[in-house]
Amino acid sequence: MVLVISEPIKSQSKTVCVIGAGPSGLVSARELKKEGHKVVVMEQNDDVGGQWLYQPNVEEEDPLGKTKALKVHSSIYSSLRLISPREVMGFSDFPFTVKEGRDSRRFPGHEELWLYLKDFCEVFGLREMIRFNVRVEFVGMVDDDKDVDDNMKRWMVKSVAKKTGEVIEEVFDAVVVASGHYSYPRLPSIKGMDSWKRKQLHSHIYRVPDPFRDEVVVVVGCSMSGQDISIELVEVAKEVHLSAKSLDVPPGLSKVISKHHNFHLHLEIESLEEDGRVIFVDGSCIVADTILYCTGYWYKFPFLESKGRVEVDDNRVGPLFEHTFSPFLSPSLSFVGIPRKLIGFPFFESQAKWIAKLLSGKTSLPSFDEMMESISEFYLAREAAGIPKRNTHDICDFNYSDKYADYIGFPHLEEWRKELCMSALLNSIENLDTYRDSWDDDDLLQETLQNPYFTQFTSP
Repeated sequence: MVLVISEPIKSQSKTVCVIGAGPSGLVSARELKKEGHKVVVMEQNDDVGGQWLYQPNVEEEDPLGKTKALKVHSSIYSSLRLISPREVMGFSDFPFTVKEGRDSRRFPGHEELWLYLKDFCEVFGLREMIRFNVRVEFVGMVDDDKDVDDNMKRWMVKSVAKKTGEVIEEVFDAVVVASGHYSYPRLPSIKGMDSWKRKQLHSHIYRVPDPFRDEVVVVVGCSMSGQDISIELVEVAKEVHLSAKSLDVPPGLSKVISKHHNFHLHLEIESLEEDGRVIFVDGSCIVADTILYCTGYWYKFPFLESKGRVEVDDNRVGPLFEHTFSPFLSPSLSFVGIPRKLIGFPFFESQAKWIAKLLSGKTSLPSFDEMMESISEFYLAREAAGIPKRNTHDICDFNYSDKYADYIGFPHLEEWRKELCMSALLNSIENLDTYRDSWDDDDLLQETLQNPYFTQFTSP
């Protein structure tokens, strides 16, 4: 489909509320600031980082995340390390380089990425526009804008100071939602799950393996977190039983399982029995102490009242043009960071630049009808490819951020990022337990490190 871009909106500075000070929120704030907009970032925690701000204390959190009010935002566990090499992670003008006295590994732990975000925040002067310990309770269109089209409406944002309970209501020209999507646990529907008497929890509140010492643990879900956590648990648990949709798993996982007498692979769970038995679909069963669900997360925006113009249906947020704008409410309402399975930080940056330039009138969107047609074509293509609705935002395409770049004349994602990321991915498939510490792409790495992207910051 060929999209015809309409006339840009009149250039002017806007007041913009950014919800969330994680990676997508911080780069959005930076790009909006560069375009001359007046930005307020609202962050519910006491520091920047979003998911990357590690929260060790999860005792008060509902283990299955069924309550509406979550106390813990981050789902990071203590031992988590990046699954992509640090070289590909940095923003376009701020490489994720090694700092003296810090974690210098190529695949560092989560704290190192958090420190990178703190550095980014400081270098670009973002902290002064962030309100910490503030929870956004409500975002909705201003009712008195009756003579204004929905896409130009202003937004009422109601926030609460967590320490004092003070409620503040403010009106903004635009809202950028960058609140993340790894906080609301998604659970499977398993017969007997509600009446199973033993311990059940979602990986959202998993932090360290020691509480599971000498237990029989069933890990449900064979995602990266399910694999990582299983590998960690097998060192302390009596037995680890990994439940997957198929026994045809990557060779790297098969190698790890073969190394441990107490690590077992199963098909999906058929039912849970009150006596502690876990029965699998092939009829086999074990008696477990704990079930740990590594089954993903829901997209949720409990604060947003869009009058039905943006809804979450089976984990599809929509309708959104390019996963960013509601055709009904663009450009005054936008979302950053919804797509998954791509090179995140450069993607967020391209998305943020597009939003910022739209709000400043330097570019514009296609017509309403063209955006809706584009969305429909995307949905139909996903359906034709056999991709379930719940995986609408799983892009699995390194080049997707180039779409945003093309709208504003920003350079495409560099080939070296794609090559390094693909190399790491292939290595992880073959060598799951060692790929973060051993690799065979040193020639490519050394060539990449001579790129001006890196040398301009490291040369004398």
